[in-house]
Amino acid sequence: MVEVQRTKPEKPFVQKMMVLAVVVIPFLATIYAIVLLWQRYVNGLDLTLMIGLYLLSGLGITIGYHRMLTHKSFETSPIMKAILLILGSMAIEGQPSDWASTHIQHHAHSDKEDDPHSPLVGLWHSHVGWMWRHAAQPDIYGKWVAKDPLVAWVDRTWLVWVVLGLLIPLAIAGWSGFLWGGLVRVFLTHHITWSVNSICHTFGQRPFNTSDASRNNWIVGLFAFGEGWHNNHHAFPRSAFHGLRWWQVDLSAYIIRLMEATGLVWNVYRVNPEDEHRRELQAARLNVK
Repeated sequence: MVEVQRTKPEKPFVQKMMVLAVVVIPFLATIYAIVLLWQRYVNGLDLTLMIGLYLLSGLGITIGYHRMLTHKSFETSPIMKAILLILGSMAIEGQPSDWASTHIQHHAHSDKEDDPHSPLVGLWHSHVGWMWRHAAQPDIYGKWVAKDPLVAWVDRTWLVWVVLGLLIPLAIAGWSGFLWGGLVRVFLTHHITWSVNSICHTFGQRPFNTSDASRNNWIVGLFAFGEGWHNNHHAFPRSAFHGLRWWQVDLSAYIIRLMEATGLVWNVYRVNPEDEHRRELQAARLNVK
């Protein structure tokens, strides 16, 4: 009997060039912005736009793309779901179905051969390089995401929201607003998000024993709105709250709690304290050995 090997899909050349543009253009724009900052060619409005849109688009990724769509950590109305996915689209990290499918594959094969972005291949690969090689496989990972009509609509209109996220700062503050609230903001959002893949599988603490190299990193946790508590997340993937201790800052969790209190989200998934304690004891025993 002949064994048939499943080949990994190859990302089309045009998509590779798009990835190159999305990585390189914000990087060059950020270098230019640093020069302007040094020469004091920046104002409060530019920085406000950068921080404000960084918060909105970043939370669209962490709360919308990640915790809501990929892990079903809570339920919400179609309108709120669309808002969160649109905000995530403005981060220019790909269509929601592709993002979710890639992350589902990451959890299915974390730090193993079929992991799209394991640092065991190399730190550069896990941070950026994987995007030139990996093509999302929604027909295998996350079939239910592709069947969601609202997600399909955001997928189809994704480019509209990407452009809108760049036009808003341009309309408010002109070209300097486009530079800081658009390109620099995209650069920061990208590299903070990608640091979860690279830094948080390389540097940090492992309070829970998981089958991968995931780690908690407080710096990434702070700037990635709680995503840096990555070992916690891999131990309890569906949890809406990645920061499991009061001192583990998790802005996304605080906002989800506020949305729950106001009725905007419901059926919020929480870690059972007994399960958490059992996993901690298991990790402690292994560390003693």
